[in-house]
Amino acid sequence: MSRVLLDACVLVPTLTRRMILAAAGQSAFQPLWSERILREWRMAAAKSGPVAAMAVDGEIALLNAQYPRALVPLPNDLAIPELPDPDDRHVLGAAIAGEADELLTFNTRDFPLRVLSQAGILRRHPDEFLLECHEGCREILKQVGEKAAHDFGSQPRKLLRKTQLPRLGKALFERT
Repeated sequence: MSRVLLDACVLVPTLTRRMILAAAGQSAFQPLWSERILREWRMAAAKSGPVAAMAVDGEIALLNAQYPRALVPLPNDLAIPELPDPDDRHVLGAAIAGEADELLTFNTRDFPLRVLSQAGILRRHPDEFLLECHEGCREILKQVGEKAAHDFGSQPRKLLRKTQLPRLGKALFERT
């Protein structure tokens, strides 16, 4: 099973997070994250207010219970290659420490393929990644998309496009 480090930027958008974790729940891959990645997710949620921050705290506790092997400790002496944005080095460090096969991020510019390939890690955009996963867990992803669309009062495909998952939306909800 592939080991995939989830960057905070893919955890922040609710629908993206739900889609990714639904695929993980179907044993499509083993998710990985670090304390700092979870802290960044919480800080992003806190910008929406204390209720959102508390909701994320609860969700983090549930995720850590559901995926006890997902939390990657980051050793202090780990050699981490330089990246265009030094603030992203902890993400690559967690991927290396967790022996991730892939790093899932929207932030593709700050994780150059040449740097990640030296560490044996493939950088993936969530749309590409979920599109690849969707055959094995199509029904659950479709249900997650339909529920989110209902909750947000939108069409599933339109909502997925807005959430930077246009190809997945087309694959799941294209009219035939």
